[in-house]
Amino acid sequence: MPVIDALFDELLSRGASDLHLGVGYPPMLRLRGELVPAREKAVDEDEMDRLLFGITTPGQEKKIRDDLDLDFAHQYEKKARFRANYFIKRGTFAAVFRIIPQKIKTLDDLACPPVLRKLAERKSGLVLVTGPTGSGKSTTLAAMIDHINRTRACHILTIEDPVEFVHESQMAQVTHREVGIHASSFTTAMRSAGRENPDVVLVGELRTNETMKLALQLASFGILIFATVHTNSAPATIERITNSFVADEQPQIRGMLAEALAGIVGQQLLKSADGKGRVAAHEILIGSPAIASMIREGKTTQIPSLMQGGQSQGMQTIDMCLERMLAQKSITADTALEKAQDKDSFAKVADRYR
Repeated sequence: MPVIDALFDELLSRGASDLHLGVGYPPMLRLRGELVPAREKAVDEDEMDRLLFGITTPGQEKKIRDDLDLDFAHQYEKKARFRANYFIKRGTFAAVFRIIPQKIKTLDDLACPPVLRKLAERKSGLVLVTGPTGSGKSTTLAAMIDHINRTRACHILTIEDPVEFVHESQMAQVTHREVGIHASSFTTAMRSAGRENPDVVLVGELRTNETMKLALQLASFGILIFATVHTNSAPATIERITNSFVADEQPQIRGMLAEALAGIVGQQLLKSADGKGRVAAHEILIGSPAIASMIREGKTTQIPSLMQGGQSQGMQTIDMCLERMLAQKSITADTALEKAQDKDSFAKVADRYR
């Protein structure tokens, strides 16, 4: 039995989402968004080696020692699946394990806005799910893929590093490709994706301008593309993609994005008002001729006003969502204000609910 299993059991019994390991510190659990110690005793270097390398292959151990970084998925018996990241901190090994739910939650389970189901039912286009690390992007995408898998006879291809949620083929045929095992890179896998006859492609993350361009090209082929980007708002996502390219290429990229964009779902996880859990807040942009025009002309600062006026299409800014959640008493005024985009204007809203 690997030494780390006892810490996994502690994480599962306490309902935590992450396990953080660092030399000189006790093992830490992320519980309802906060880091708390799993025990008093700090981890030393010998124990760290036993914890980390009790569950790796010789090849994985060589990679972390050579490259100083390692990502992989670990199946803990039938109890849980974890996404693991090993890295070096202050000259010693460290790691973070994030739990991947065994059962894929549905869009209804997650109480997602109905428009996310409509995005999942599209036949083509680019759907981006954005937000900071730990905001539940992968969980939301898994729910959207699950909806397609259960309702549409098609071919779903996922390209991830590592594969997180494992989808068993239902109405759809699902192919999982893991970077490092089934393909040498995201770029290589995405280049070959068009030849694998997919109807839907999930890309774990768009990290480089090359993967962003390939995603836009795949969407132009009439494929529905899902991907994540680490940004905090829909306009910031458009700017992030455009600014990843040199100035000469930006007009072309704006044109491709304007044509391909089906929607952007910005997600934040907030403490619930009762302090017992976390709830998701969503910013939603839906592709439209007006949005496409703004993207082509580089007028991203005007997009929030279009989102405010696009409620009939399912659009909303994060501040609109936060105000609705305040009215429902699912979050506190202080929590809402912390996540608001326009804090000066939102402060007046928050004051009404204190």
